[in-house]
Amino acid sequence: MADPPIDDSLWIRFLTLIAVRVLTQTYLQRFWKHPGGVLFVSKFCIKIRPFANLAEAHTMRFLSHHTSIPVPKIHCAFIYRGRSYTVMEKIAGERAGQAWAQRSEESREKIVGQLRSIIRQLRAVSPPAGAGVANILGGPIYDARLPGESLRGPFSTVDNFHKSLRNGITLEGHHGVPGDLQELATFHKQASSRSVLTHGDLSSLNILVRGDEVVGIIDWETAGWLPLYWEYTCAWNVNPQNEFWRHEVDKFLTPMQHELRMEGIRRKYFGDF
Repeated sequence: MADPPIDDSLWIRFLTLIAVRVLTQTYLQRFWKHPGGVLFVSKFCIKIRPFANLAEAHTMRFLSHHTSIPVPKIHCAFIYRGRSYTVMEKIAGERAGQAWAQRSEESREKIVGQLRSIIRQLRAVSPPAGAGVANILGGPIYDARLPGESLRGPFSTVDNFHKSLRNGITLEGHHGVPGDLQELATFHKQASSRSVLTHGDLSSLNILVRGDEVVGIIDWETAGWLPLYWEYTCAWNVNPQNEFWRHEVDKFLTPMQHELRMEGIRRKYFGDF
């Protein structure tokens, strides 16, 4: 079943597609070699993804209605010729990582304190019955960092999600399995079956600030109902441009060192980010 559009009138769709065409034929031609990206038009940004999935837009719309988490306002979202188009507010702010080293401890703590509040709000949202592991609409989750297909699921249970991460390998009853791999299988089997609403990529690159105020959490494309530990391990396993953020993650997310080690084993055998 196709994801439902948001505020998708023919006129808005026409204007969006015209804007994309004009911009990508002028100064952004090099950028458009990639199948998706973000275009900026005045106070708006248009996000284009190379697949038919509107879960990110619906996640931000949901959060704006049910929490006070600062997210871009969604003006419209639709699918056209196999691609998703989302027109949203362009939030004025800079990424949290910019000049982080120059901030005072007081300034950093103000920002981290707001992130703790944001996490509490996410955790306060109850999943729908039988959510398993899925996006906000109950469809597949998206994560380009995982090996194989970027869209996975949905999964009726957390255990089924874990099996997918192991490429379907069960490991039970197999002889000669490395000890750490067996430990991973045990962890997956004993992990909580509870799913929580998760951003999935809380790096400093996705946190916008003005002064000491967090004014936007962006890039919700990896969001969904996911295992409790997923937020922490994803935030900690940052890209090389963002390694300093590891020193901040434990200040706004509950440290989960055992789960982090288990994720390290999973990436060792089944694919790194």
